[in-house]
Amino acid sequence: MSDGPLTVLDGTHLQPLNLTLPPSLTGAQLLDLADSTASASLFGLTLPQTLKSSALQRINLRNDDVFLRTELTPEQASHTIKLYIDAIADELKDNPIVAAILDGKSIRLFLEDEDDFAMIAENIFTDLDAEDKGKICKSEVQSALVQMGVEMGVPPKSEFPLLNSILKKHGAEGEEELGQGQFALLLQNVLQELAEVLAEKPIILIQNIKIANGSNLRKLLADEKQVNYVVEKIEEEKNGAKQSSGIVELLRSFVEKNGSDMGIPPPSEANEAVTLLYDSVFADMENNKTASEVDRDGLFNLVKEILEEFADLLEANPVYHGLDN
Repeated sequence: MSDGPLTVLDGTHLQPLNLTLPPSLTGAQLLDLADSTASASLFGLTLPQTLKSSALQRINLRNDDVFLRTELTPEQASHTIKLYIDAIADELKDNPIVAAILDGKSIRLFLEDEDDFAMIAENIFTDLDAEDKGKICKSEVQSALVQMGVEMGVPPKSEFPLLNSILKKHGAEGEEELGQGQFALLLQNVLQELAEVLAEKPIILIQNIKIANGSNLRKLLADEKQVNYVVEKIEEEKNGAKQSSGIVELLRSFVEKNGSDMGIPPPSEANEAVTLLYDSVFADMENNKTASEVDRDGLFNLVKEILEEFADLLEANPVYHGLDN
């Protein structure tokens, strides 16, 4: 899945992979080969350590000195590398990564549309012309690039040191002041070269975005022990609630506080999609009972109904939210 420079890495890029293995591999060599193969299929992304560790845990493979030094037979190597890459794909399915693939394409797209670029340049110039003088310093081109950001395909200087060289080459430094037309031309020249450089050497940046797609909820619902654990936690809150508390109100409060542990995005006033999600699940619940009127079996059924509804909605329309929420 892709949206502009943002791409969702959900494991689908890893299947199927056909590998030709050398006749002899140690465990360490096999993991290195698997990581580099997966990375190549994920647009050159350096696999996060958390992703690799979770994948190894899924297949109960201990990444210890014994395994790393072990000489594997061709059959062992072929079987293990397939398990490991499949586990990476499964982990990405449950916990997708949102990455920005900056290869110059997004920049070229709006540069090719003269009207679109003129409007963007004018808006940026107006924002940067804080004193409304009709002129800004050449060095403000750097501020313009920051404003455009990853969403428009522009990498941050901290991740792309070559940007300094491009700015210097085009004289986007110093206090000399430029009018709107001059500024737009300088910005255009910088962006054109930036697009060319990124086309030759793309970069990929993991974004601070998490996707709730129902996958983790489905796993929880398939495990009755986990569902019972959730119900027990809700019962504890139910027992401490006021006698007049509505059961739906209590359940919504519990999910809002604990949903992130189950794969449900936490509520956020700034995220309309999350608000709509919660409203869609709880607004249609026809249960006017108080918490004290619902027995254990009734509570179990209500919890399953709610979680299944969340899973259905998230599967149909995954919700993006910040990792720090």
